[in-house]
Amino acid sequence: MTPASPRRTPSRRTALAGLVAALVAGHALAAPPLAAQAPNEARLRWERLCQIRREKFDRILPEAMRENGIDMWIVAMKEGHYDPQWELLGRGYVGDVGYYVFTDRGGDRIERAVLGIDDHHVKACGAYDLPDAPNDLPAFVRARNPRSIGLNMSEEIGRADGLTHTLYLHIVKTLGPDYASRIVSAEKLVSDFTSRRVASEIVAFGEAGEMGRQLLERALSNEVITPGRTTLADVSWWLEEQMQQRRLGTSFEVPSVYITGPGGVEATSTDRVIQRGDLVMIDYGVGYLGMWTDQKRIAYVLREGETQAPPWLQRAFDQALAIRDIIHRTLKPGKTAQETLALLEAAIAKGGFRKAAAFNRIAGDDATEFFIGCHSVGDWGHGLGPSIAFFNPRRLLFEVKPTNLFSIELFAWVPADAWGGKKVRIPLEDDAIVTSRGVEWLYPVNQRLRLVR
Repeated sequence: MTPASPRRTPSRRTALAGLVAALVAGHALAAPPLAAQAPNEARLRWERLCQIRREKFDRILPEAMRENGIDMWIVAMKEGHYDPQWELLGRGYVGDVGYYVFTDRGGDRIERAVLGIDDHHVKACGAYDLPDAPNDLPAFVRARNPRSIGLNMSEEIGRADGLTHTLYLHIVKTLGPDYASRIVSAEKLVSDFTSRRVASEIVAFGEAGEMGRQLLERALSNEVITPGRTTLADVSWWLEEQMQQRRLGTSFEVPSVYITGPGGVEATSTDRVIQRGDLVMIDYGVGYLGMWTDQKRIAYVLREGETQAPPWLQRAFDQALAIRDIIHRTLKPGKTAQETLALLEAAIAKGGFRKAAAFNRIAGDDATEFFIGCHSVGDWGHGLGPSIAFFNPRRLLFEVKPTNLFSIELFAWVPADAWGGKKVRIPLEDDAIVTSRGVEWLYPVNQRLRLVR
């Protein structure tokens, strides 16, 4: 008699594999569709950028075009060479030559059209009336017959100068002599459209400022700095890593972490080791939701036995705060940046301070000297719009308007007893908005000299 075949039973491994498969299948059946799940950070940011774009098109663009006498604004670009306004206007893929075209056809709304720029997100955002208009620029322009056509050309303002020479020649040839004769610079339009802010931008800028502020103050603490070991480069790289982790942009590439001494700036973001008695400063900015900051903080590294900054240094910092308070009280909208600069300098001088002969050109006396550079900020670390700063001569002629964003930046040079009468340079810089009431801060600004123990 042949013995019976052994009965096959599932092994432990087979049973476990089946259980895992069943659980995975059950989870897949139970999981909600991807669209029903909580949106991720990328989508949340895109939605907020869309909100900003729609509001700027609705609220800012009509006044910016009409104040500057431009009936049609053409923003042209090629694949691989995008206009600086590309991000704000909606990005999108450009195959050959593409255009964002804005036309004033009357009423309270500017017509917005996209020609030759293809992207699902541009359409989904809902900011454009004609998100996929035929890429026939001559026919499009003829149908609207604008009296003036603005192109992004500027001798001084880089972010209003996105049109290349060859692309300009292409547009002139494409439009023909009649419409080409109507071309004007859109420099002031770009500046006004960008620098006048809607509420959703102001909220985003305040968030960027607060994130930047927190990172700055952590960087200038014992969390990051160990005297005698940590280098300036270590602090700079720590900041860059923190920005990477938070998906923040950087306004000025490498953060400037520097030491100031009797001879001025001694080293910046190098392998110089931070020592006790050093005066360490950081100048940098972060980018978030298309908004870019410019901020500074300053710290003193305590010597052994010290519990607070020496009196001469605290006095210098307090002098800088006093100058900033005058700026805060004096700066108002309604005048050109140049007129505003003159008012600020007069008010600071009346407060007992003397303007330096030039930036970093300091007299060897016992007076506290100052220099201010309250530049525009927001669309970049040094942004578009009116700029109360000597290094933006063209924008000194622009009027300061409510909702303009400024970096309230100043330098004070105060005699230092410990430096043999040489002056210590104290920089202050935080970002603010100008309203009808004056300067208003958007996050907690620098109020004290930071101490590293």
